[in-house]
Amino acid sequence: MSPREPQQSVWDLPDPREADPFEDVVGVGADLEPGTVLQAYRRGLFPMHLEENLLAWWSPDPRGILPLDSLRVSKSLRASLRRYEITIDRDFAGVMRACAETPREHGWITEEFIDTYCTLHDLGWTHSVEAWNADGQLVGGLYGIEVGGLFAGESMFHLERDASKAALVGLVDALSVGGSRLLDVQWATDHLVSMGAIEIRRDAYLALLDEALQRPPVLNPR
Repeated sequence: MSPREPQQSVWDLPDPREADPFEDVVGVGADLEPGTVLQAYRRGLFPMHLEENLLAWWSPDPRGILPLDSLRVSKSLRASLRRYEITIDRDFAGVMRACAETPREHGWITEEFIDTYCTLHDLGWTHSVEAWNADGQLVGGLYGIEVGGLFAGESMFHLERDASKAALVGLVDALSVGGSRLLDVQWATDHLVSMGAIEIRRDAYLALLDEALQRPPVLNPR
């Protein structure tokens, strides 16, 4: 079963190819309707507020990606993997709320974001990867959106050591069965670089995105 299309957006979002290089924000305004958000990812954008009431559309230059064949799994992480059960889409809302509750300098996951991404989950577009401990508690995970051969990771959380990293390993394992994939991590943080993330220029990212959108998704939609 293929993901179902939401109602088409009334907005025409900006084309990042026409944006200034090295400017991460390429537009402001519009809305967080599911159709608008889906259009954004297809164009190489993602939403995040600049301030409380100012929604911005981002296309970082450079952009962080994680090549699937470059994933680094340390010896200590391999040991940690044995402590967790990794699942996909068992508790999407729980993962997203846990990400929202994680203290961050620029938290952006509002109730409106949760409503929109949960609606996209119901339609088969957004997915979560969960890490459960031996007591059956959700202790780590990540969520993002899959559009064709693109998986755009949005946020991660952990309550126990290496739980979010274990979820990322689980995601890469799941995506790898589908051949060539584009795993977008937005910004290559030190945490993600340690696992193999790299930075590429915006134009290179958009070229990879064009190719990825031609491929079918591999995660099971709801």
